Amino acid sequence: MSIFSSILSKIFPGAQAAPAPAPAPAAPSATAAPAPAAAPAVSAPPPSIPLGEVAPILDAKPGAAQLNWRTSIVDLLKLLGLDSSLAARKELANEFIYTGSAEPGSAEWNIWLHKQVMTRIAANGGTLPPEMR
Repeated sequence: MSIFSSILSKIFPGAQAAPAPAPAPAAPSATAAPAPAAAPAVSAPPPSIPLGEVAPILDAKPGAAQLNWRTSIVDLLKLLGLDSSLAARKELANEFIYTGSAEPGSAEWNIWLHKQVMTRIAANGGTLPPEMR
């Protein structure tokens, strides 16, 4: 399970993150034998379901008042009972394909990571207050 899937399931138990798009198949080479005509069956992604308001759910969690989860990726992960170490955050940034130049663990990098998590929660059906979008 990806870290983002863990985040989503901690906020909305039973929810699953929409799968990342699969890479396009490589074009066959001129020397390769022709492939069989039958294509593998591909299941459609599950329909997006409205999950609900994120802020009230997180605000109701024990310890939320002591954590700045609305702007801090570390506090968000702590609130959800997930690993907030630099290694875990690097893995999460790899899931989101970070291409910036900020040093991992820097304020700029952590802000980007938090914004990505919030954007993807919204893309998966979570409702966020305007200041968090």
